[in-house]
Amino acid sequence: MNRTQSRTGRRRFLGAALALPLVSIGPVSGQTLPLTPTCGEKPERTPSQTAGPFYTPDSPRRSSLVEPGSKAERLVLAGVVLSPQCKPAANALLDFWHCDEAGEYDNRGFRYRGHVFADTQGRYSLETIVPGEYPGRTRHIHVKVQAPGGRVLTTQLYFPDEPHNRSDGIYRRELTMQVARKGEQRDAKFNFVVAV
Repeated sequence: MNRTQSRTGRRRFLGAALALPLVSIGPVSGQTLPLTPTCGEKPERTPSQTAGPFYTPDSPRRSSLVEPGSKAERLVLAGVVLSPQCKPAANALLDFWHCDEAGEYDNRGFRYRGHVFADTQGRYSLETIVPGEYPGRTRHIHVKVQAPGGRVLTTQLYFPDEPHNRSDGIYRRELTMQVARKGEQRDAKFNFVVAV
């Protein structure tokens, strides 16, 4: 076996290992999505994207962004934060924000804004809603991720099978979450690979 075949085999193995928690929540349709970013000998870090004009610093620490009285469809987002060497980024900070069900951002307070910390295995979880569509954009969630002592990754996460994915000039397929319906909510998975 030559070096290229060995590298390819190792990358496939690592990708399969990282995908194990995703087995129960494949894509909503029959569309095959790429695995969320993986790592290996050649680091494949999660791509960065613009924070957009509506970022607010110092969000509250909370694992649920669901607002009282909201009738919007619920979303539970979970995954792992990893280094490019496939090691868990323990206690990584994840700061999320998105618009409400009507496609509007709260620029005075912290509605649909908050941060969580990954556990010692790099795992994180957030309960929120499926955001509305912001005019001119496809449905998305903003996030800043930072491993302790590492650089901040600012990016956006996308939903599969959204009609505006094709027309949104910012959309990147590799930032698409794996999403499945579970009763009256959607479960989503996304693994981040960040500098530590």
